Amino acid sequence: MRRRDFITFVGGAAAAWPRAPRAQQPGKLPLVGMLGSASASSQDHLVADFTRRLRDLGWIEGRTVALEIRWAEGRADRADEIAAEFARLKVSVIVTSAAANVLAAQRAAPSTPIVFAVATDPVGTGLVASLARPGGTITGSSSQGADTPGKQIELLREMIPALRRIGIIANSGTPGAVAEMRAFEAAARMLGYEPASFEIRSAEDIAPAFDALKGKVDALDVVPEGLILANRIRIITLALAARVPAIYGLREFPEVGGLMSFGPSLPDLYRRAADFVDKILRGTKPADIPVEQPTKFDIVINLTTAKALGLTVPPTLLAIANEVIE
Repeated sequence: MRRRDFITFVGGAAAAWPRAPRAQQPGKLPLVGMLGSASASSQDHLVADFTRRLRDLGWIEGRTVALEIRWAEGRADRADEIAAEFARLKVSVIVTSAAANVLAAQRAAPSTPIVFAVATDPVGTGLVASLARPGGTITGSSSQGADTPGKQIELLREMIPALRRIGIIANSGTPGAVAEMRAFEAAARMLGYEPASFEIRSAEDIAPAFDALKGKVDALDVVPEGLILANRIRIITLALAARVPAIYGLREFPEVGGLMSFGPSLPDLYRRAADFVDKILRGTKPADIPVEQPTKFDIVINLTTAKALGLTVPPTLLAIANEVIE
């Protein structure tokens, strides 16, 4: 296993020095509601990163803050139910990810501060007015970096020199995934490839999508969001069965058998979400907290999967990978 720093992008404000939270009345602890977009099995490590950072900032569960954690399992109806529950509980702030979940929380609790740990194109999907001045009750971290789709295509081309046709699987029911799919399509065309998109809206659509792409693409980009994350093992298995090399937007995929990934570090973004919550609980309005952009991106390659697909990973890729799984 090899780890190397690959790339960092300048952005985001430095976290404030930890300081003790204001004294709370007994039974009046601020309540943070976390709406997980996928499942506990795929995202509980991110909750751990978030709560550890909260503790560093002086927010200790059961003593200075209370937490309620729920999982949407990639289902829009479940996200709506959780958001309504948080509204009834009168949580102090809601933490979630992806535009669809943020909008569900906003509909249910329009006056409650909302922090998105990660969201694609928060301006284009209507979450905030601008990155510098979010306005309203919502702020957080964007998943957009410097030409992420273009970099993913370059990595696929490096892995598959004969690359001609690139497929994309995305949940067309979520605004952020659609925005990311369109960005990838545009980047592919700019680099001389004709993309083919295979849209899903439920877990039942995943297998038919792979049936449709067999023999039609040389490689695949899988756009990560709640539904995709909740079904990541199934997607990875289907990609291997179809013998289609796939790149994913999160390291959580190659860690369990996906070929490779390039994208922002989710643990880093969830730690930064705790910084947003800290500021809000201390009285800063979300409208006054600029949206941050990712500062840490990872390339992860699974050599076992590459071998199973009959691929030889070039030394140039191995040299720039943050992690190589053998």
